[in-house]
Amino acid sequence: MKGKSSQTFAKTDEVIHPVKLFDDGKARHFQFKTGDGTLIKYFVLKSSDGVIRAAFDACDVCWRSGKGYFQEGDNMVCRNCGRRFASVKVNEVKGGCNPAPLMRKVEGENLVIQAKDILEGRQYFDFNKRS
Repeated sequence: MKGKSSQTFAKTDEVIHPVKLFDDGKARHFQFKTGDGTLIKYFVLKSSDGVIRAAFDACDVCWRSGKGYFQEGDNMVCRNCGRRFASVKVNEVKGGCNPAPLMRKVEGENLVIQAKDILEGRQYFDFNKRS
């Protein structure tokens, strides 16, 4: 199952997504393009406990594969190793093959992610450093 991805460009210091976009509980994948053309991938979903969560589409273990995650029911599944992660654990558990957390906050009807926080995930998408 392959999800759709939207490209995001920050014209300011933050990226804003309408909260209602995530009401259906389906993970949405986004790409943030840096000044040098690196695409930093992340996903956002509303977990089964009603919390909107965000994570990089990569982990500490499998990032070199460049495969990321897909959603299966209430789980995000690593496309490389097949490990499954409950939606309620996204942003809560980090390290290993867990989706790398991405800071976010809900402000009114919008989900706000700081561009600086997205840029911190660059390490997972700089494939020139693959070994």
